[in-house]
Amino acid sequence: MPRSFKALPGAPVAERRPSIAHVHGVNLHDDYAWLRASNWQEAMREPQKLPTDIASYLVAENAYYETAMADTVDLQARLVEEMRGRIKEDDSSVPRDHGPFAYAMRFAEGAEYPLFTRMPRDGGAEQVVLDVNAEAAAQAYFQLGRSQVSPDHKVLAWTADVNGSEFYRLSFRDIDAGTDLDYHIEDVASLAWADARTLFYVRVDARHHPNKVFRHVLGSDPAEDVLVFTEEDTRYGVAVHRLRSGEFVALSTGMNDENEIHVIPTDDPQAAPRVIEPRTRGLEYEVEQQGDSFLIRTNADDAFDFKVVRAPVSAPSRANWVDLIPHEPGRMIVSLAAYRGWTIWMERRNALPRICYVAQGRPISEARPIAFEEQAYSLGSDPSPEYDTDSFRFTYSSPTTPPQVFDYDLSSGERVLRKTTEIPSGHDPAEYVTIRMTATSHDGAQVPVTILHRKDTPLDGTAPCLLYGYGSYGASMPAAFSANRLSLVDRGFVHAIAHVRGGEELGRNWYEAAKFGGKPNTFHDFIAVAEALVDGRYTAPRRIVIQGGSAGGLLVGAVLNMRPDLWAGAIADVPFVDVLATILDDTLPLTPGEWSQWGNPIESREAFDNIRGYSPYDNVAAQDYPPMLVTAGVSDPRVTYWEPAKWVARLRATKTDDNILMLRTNMSSGHFGKSGRFAALEDAARSYAFAIKVTGTEDGARG
Repeated sequence: MPRSFKALPGAPVAERRPSIAHVHGVNLHDDYAWLRASNWQEAMREPQKLPTDIASYLVAENAYYETAMADTVDLQARLVEEMRGRIKEDDSSVPRDHGPFAYAMRFAEGAEYPLFTRMPRDGGAEQVVLDVNAEAAAQAYFQLGRSQVSPDHKVLAWTADVNGSEFYRLSFRDIDAGTDLDYHIEDVASLAWADARTLFYVRVDARHHPNKVFRHVLGSDPAEDVLVFTEEDTRYGVAVHRLRSGEFVALSTGMNDENEIHVIPTDDPQAAPRVIEPRTRGLEYEVEQQGDSFLIRTNADDAFDFKVVRAPVSAPSRANWVDLIPHEPGRMIVSLAAYRGWTIWMERRNALPRICYVAQGRPISEARPIAFEEQAYSLGSDPSPEYDTDSFRFTYSSPTTPPQVFDYDLSSGERVLRKTTEIPSGHDPAEYVTIRMTATSHDGAQVPVTILHRKDTPLDGTAPCLLYGYGSYGASMPAAFSANRLSLVDRGFVHAIAHVRGGEELGRNWYEAAKFGGKPNTFHDFIAVAEALVDGRYTAPRRIVIQGGSAGGLLVGAVLNMRPDLWAGAIADVPFVDVLATILDDTLPLTPGEWSQWGNPIESREAFDNIRGYSPYDNVAAQDYPPMLVTAGVSDPRVTYWEPAKWVARLRATKTDDNILMLRTNMSSGHFGKSGRFAALEDAARSYAFAIKVTGTEDGARG
């Protein structure tokens, strides 16, 4: 049953430095705005440059966290050991044919990072393309970004972030020599080879806005690179990629719900970019090439759940778009891949994905699905990098089934299992139960819920539960396998994923219903799921630990304000909780592009009132809150560290309970926490130890 986790004496108290902002005739009082460093952009790259008063406060909060969680240190070590025991240390991927080679990734035993390798396609000696461990050895943090081999397979372009700020450095590896060329290019967001000597890349500016596309000739001085495209609209970010056909590089510029694509022929990389269809309010599209046509996945013509059209490469504007896969309400077309002879797409119905395909030139009525039987599962589409092939790869998992890699022959329909992820410490899927149920929200909406528990867990209302949610940007939460999650489930937890509005599990309308003034639907859905779990005897009030990160942290913060009585505890990972101040600040990296989600509170009083009505920071109340664990990262460009820091400071000054409230800030990394496959387990162990402690769960895993 629940166990008290009370505040310790000497909790840090942030100094109050009152400030007032005047917006739409409203005075916004903020005692903790000073926690935003005036040099935040500099500190993001070099965290040691954070002002002393701010750094001292964050360090004090970290020390408080360490003291409060000291009695879980042994438990955390056991959790890490368990989770590590489920990882095959000398693991390797299924080789992928690409040109004259078969490329693969493998881990040496005990290694944090992989080696990227290749061997001749028809067999031969392995060659190391990139040893990530060697590159990461001198860094406290290391995250590999993009890596693409040149069309002649002689050079690897690769990027890395060494502090969590997501400012990536581009390097060029001579694969045969095993060394990089003697220069680098800083602050690269994406890249695409045109030919064996020419590469396009996108640079981010000081505000972390990817807005300039350059053309680089291998071996030349980057200072001489040609600026090909500049995006002036701060709402739009730019990315480049090479189409599978190899005939074009695409420049895609857009925000969450609107974009525009230009193409450059790879046989004439100095040509000016040519637009497919100019930006139009609310129009989204993505492009593949198939012969003399572009295949375009789009929401044009009120195709809310998307459709696929065909257009001539010579005249690809919207006036020439002809439906290939018509729009069908409730069937979300999630992704599209085009081979020379095949069109493949992933679609989602009733929160479950499936893959469909049809031969080029054949009517859509002849399309065939790849079918699966479990109640809830996850699919990953992994098409070949080669254009002229009949082979398609996908991954499958479910909450009970570890990931499996299949190669599928589109001509014969033969499905070949190439790999099942090994759980070295053992895993018997028959010992676990996956259930898909629905919960009725405040307005009658039926919210899908994916539930995982051990077969022998009593469903009498006594089980602790970890309830996870996200619900923003149309991101759908997959019903996928998680080896880490078993450390809770084996201790008697019910694990539940709330597929709330804001995602696209039930189609585009499921997402649209939680934008702008509809955002509270996300929070009501989550509360309805919790109540349905209680009604179904899966758990009970104050037995539920809630968890969400980033925009999922907004969800956590909102439901804490709305229904604090339901929860045993809350884990808010890098939470987006200072929503009003952030969306009012158009100097922040992501804000302009966010207005399509939340509204523009600078221009619109209605948007201002909507956001102010649910923003967790602005709605902290003098009421009891459950125990809470909050995380942040100084280098985080997505949710800046001061959002969780301010929120914790205001909560501690306002709430009426004596429950623990902890802020743990990673002083040397960003949004995604620790890097490395084993080091990252420590973050999971901290969260799980907190959940185990606040629910009073016996520390003894079954299985």
